Amino acid sequence: MKTLQTQAPPQTFMSFWAFLLMTLCLVPISPAESANQEREDRLTEEMEANLFDGDVISLLPDGGTFAAVEMESQADSTRGGIILLHGRGFHADWPENIGPLRVGLSEAGWHTLSLQMPVLEKSAKYFDYLPVLPEALPRIDAAIAHLSDQDISPVVLLAHSCGAHMAMLWMEQNGDSGIDAFVGIGMGATDYKQPMRHLFPFASVAMPVLDLYGEEDFPAVHRMAAERLDLMNKGGNPLSQQIVSAGADHYFTDRSDQLTEEISTWLDSLGWD
Repeated sequence: MKTLQTQAPPQTFMSFWAFLLMTLCLVPISPAESANQEREDRLTEEMEANLFDGDVISLLPDGGTFAAVEMESQADSTRGGIILLHGRGFHADWPENIGPLRVGLSEAGWHTLSLQMPVLEKSAKYFDYLPVLPEALPRIDAAIAHLSDQDISPVVLLAHSCGAHMAMLWMEQNGDSGIDAFVGIGMGATDYKQPMRHLFPFASVAMPVLDLYGEEDFPAVHRMAAERLDLMNKGGNPLSQQIVSAGADHYFTDRSDQLTEEISTWLDSLGWD
């Protein structure tokens, strides 16, 4: 009985499928490679239409202009400048947290500059934002330069949620050059089965760091709290502090006054006055 031999497929056919498989493996899974400028423009228009305190200005980083809300100190003197970065998909005067926070800090004597950060569509997740995070870096640089041009110092970088991911990437590359303190709110927030891709940079900076998060914050924020505190301790600044805000959720819903008070109290402890 003869055994029939199976004919091997042509080499060109096999090479085609191997090449196709390799190509698919190299394609990024993220649906976006750059920020959604159209949505950012709509958010900026919404912000301008509802702004009561401060002025919308345009800053020019590498790559084009972007909007920011600037508000001078409402006290008799200026204690310094605070650059604020909002969370995922919001705008620079978001009424739930970053808006009242920037106004409250201005009333406490700070010159505030709230930046419009790059955004994606509403459904975008943490992994979708990873290719977009570097777009925030020239915006932070432009804000620092803007305050420096006005001789405003010291400078605090303050960031919430996804804005904190952007701020930490900036610190990963720049350390604490150009800023004198950092306030992170709800740091480490990601999405289900999407772990952080960038480490917390606090062991490599000498400036004071405030790690503020809500008692009812997201599980990932709570889960990594011990890691953040350990890195802050390695940074070695005795004024660094980790605070759990009683009753607050990730967005400090209905607790914007509490958010402002806790940050103001910590800033007072730095002894810059």
